[in-house]
Order: sequence, then structure tokens, then C-alpha cells
Amino acid sequence: MRLVSVLLALSTVSVAFAQPKYDLLLKNGHVIDAKNGLDGIRDVAIKDRKIAAVAALIPAADAAKTIDVRGLYVTPGLVDIHVHVYAGTGQKGAYSGDLSVYPDPFTFRNGVTTVVDAGSSGWRNFPDFKDRVIDRSKTRVLALLNIVGKGMGGGTTEQDTTDMDAEATAARAKEFAGTVVGIKTAHYAGPEWIPVDRAIAAGTAAKLPVMVDFGEFRPERPYQDLVLKKLRPGDISTHMYLDMVPMLDTQGTLLPYLKEARKRGVIFDVGHGAGSLLFRLAGPAVQQGFIPDSISTDLHAGSMNAGLKDMLTTMNKFLAMGQSLAAVIGESTWNPAREMRRTELGNLSVGSPADVAVLRLSRGNFGFVDSYGARLAGTSKLECELTVRDGLAVFDLNGISREDWKKLPANYKAQGAPGWDATLSQAVRNRK
Repeated sequence: MRLVSVLLALSTVSVAFAQPKYDLLLKNGHVIDAKNGLDGIRDVAIKDRKIAAVAALIPAADAAKTIDVRGLYVTPGLVDIHVHVYAGTGQKGAYSGDLSVYPDPFTFRNGVTTVVDAGSSGWRNFPDFKDRVIDRSKTRVLALLNIVGKGMGGGTTEQDTTDMDAEATAARAKEFAGTVVGIKTAHYAGPEWIPVDRAIAAGTAAKLPVMVDFGEFRPERPYQDLVLKKLRPGDISTHMYLDMVPMLDTQGTLLPYLKEARKRGVIFDVGHGAGSLLFRLAGPAVQQGFIPDSISTDLHAGSMNAGLKDMLTTMNKFLAMGQSLAAVIGESTWNPAREMRRTELGNLSVGSPADVAVLRLSRGNFGFVDSYGARLAGTSKLECELTVRDGLAVFDLNGISREDWKKLPANYKAQGAPGWDATLSQAVRNRK
């Protein structure tokens, strides 16, 4: 009996030594991580759905699966803080319905692992949105709660000031703390400041940032007053390169109030959408230093097949306008994560969720289109090769994570996802 116990103990030790240190290793890639100031060749190791190590040399033998990403850029999973994904309700002409898109078809193939729905739902219908989309998506979906109780219901819904309840909005945000990451007001056409004031009241009560889509610009409530007087530090003005934003003087010089607003702590977000990025504004503004705090798409059914297309296309436009790759990556990862106060995201720090984008930067002759159909030539283009979400390779454009079929058994069956422990699958399905 004693001999059997010894043999079992030795067997246990042997198995323990055979266990790989990491589940997945991305090797030889060029890491760009704004939070940690990384911009160079590093290996990235993943264990138990977390970033386990980032170092100049991690032995391939330490990992159950190693993927050689030489010549590619390894970044945190992209964070898009302006999308509309409250789909499936059947409501016509509404972002809380047919104008929204389901997130998963548009995210992983762009390296996006986290999206923030920008106010499609309000306090009245957020529970339905959570059940219908958020809890069923493989993409991490967070939300800004609309100050209008019914959200973006189309028609006159967003003009109904009687449904702008700051107290109820703040209460719902607190109820779903962590998933609701801010308050939104949008598309208001009236002359009053009511939507902005109530959104800020809700944000103050819930201790959350506010995002403003100013809607129709009115002389009674100048945009300058919004960013210089109304918004608090950390609040966000989206659609920053919208036609109606007073941005350049008659000589094409950036108006100084915009930099003053930024000094106050106001955040400026792209929110490209169907009509909110013009090269004739963005080009001169970027050249004069008025760059985005965060790059976002405003993805919805009306924007996805026009000039916008997707997150990487939006990022490519800023590369073409002269921003550095490191800046564009930071504006699409760490900056938006901080703006949403979800600082565990948008970085490759040890212990952070293992959300990673592996991107190829191609050189050539490319063209990009703004919201009014104007073209901008570019010489570089980001494309997604691989997306890792929660340690799982969820998108692989060219099969770099896969084994050549000739090296597999003659009767090979379905191959598991690289770097993934099957025992974790149920935990992922139960993830909130």
C-alpha cells in the first residue's frame, strides 16, 4: 500500500511538472500598449483568461499553444465607445430597433473586444436590452443610458422632455453598475438645455460621465457653452468633427475655445457615424493638434456601408491624416477604457482580461471616404489578423493559430480554439 501511495505521489508530481505554464503565447510581435508605455518587440503570454506575462523573451516551451506573430502588431483589444447595438426589437426607424446592429458580426474581425452602446436604451427599456443583446453577446457590451426613459425610440421620442427623468436614470445606472458606464443625451432639437442639464444631474447622482450628441445646433444653446460651461471634467462631446461644430476660422485656423475646453477636462470623441466626420474639418484640426481623445465608430445600420465601414477603417483615416500608429492605437484602447472608467480594459497589464488584437499594417495605395463622400488617399492600412477575447482566439483571418491539415491525423475532427481550456467554456457562457 505504501508503495502504491509513493507511486501515486510521484505520478502527481510528474503531471504537475508537465503542465504548461501558459495557455497561449503570442510570440515575436510588436506590442503597442499605451497604458504601460510599450512600443516594441515583446512576447505576450495568457493564462486562465488573463494576461500572465509580457516580456522580451518567453520560451515557447512554456505554453500549451504558441502563435508566431512576427511582423504583426499586438495591441490590447480595441474599445469602441460609440455604437448602437440594441437590435432585435423590430421597432422601425429607431436605434432601439432596426437601426441598431448585433455586435458580434462587426467586432472580432476588427480587433474590437469591447463596445459601448451610446444611449440606444433608457431606464425604461434597458433591462430588455440587457437580456436581448448584452447577456447574449460574445463581445463585451457596456452601455450609456439615455436620459430619455424610452431611449432612442425614433420619431419624437427623444424630444420628450417629460420622459427625461434624472432620478430614475441614475437609479437604473446604479442597479446595473459596471454594465452601465455613463449617461447619454442625443438628437435634441429644442432650444432648451433640459436634456443636457438632466443628463448631467443623472451623471452626478450616479457618479458617471455624460456623453453628449448635441443634435440640432441652436443659437439659444451655443456649442461653445456646452464645452466651456456645461460639461464637467471627464464628460464627453462626441461627433467632434461634425459639420456644425464651430472649429475653424475663415483662414482655416483652429478656434481657441476648443483647446480651452480640453484644458477644462472635456473629452472629445470621434463618433464617425453616417454624417459626423469631415476631412475638411478633421484634416486641418489634426494638423493643428486637435486630435481625438478617443476614436469611435457610431456604428449602426445607416453608417456601416457608407464612409464609416468599421473601427479599423476609422483608425486608418487618422493614420492617413498624419497621426502616428502608437497614437491611434492609444486612442482606440487605453483612452476610451479610461473614459468609461473601466481601467482593467484597453491594456496588456498582467492580470488584465486577455483581450488582444493582432494587426497587420499594410503599405500601398489606399483610399478612405468621409461622411460627405470626399476621398482621402493613404499609404497604410490596418487589418486584423487575429482577435483574442478572454484568452480565446475568436477570429483568425489567415489561420495563423491553426495547424496545417497535413500534420493532423488522417481522420482529424474539429479542432479546439487555441489557448482555451474546454473546462472554462461553461464559465464563459455564464459570464456577466
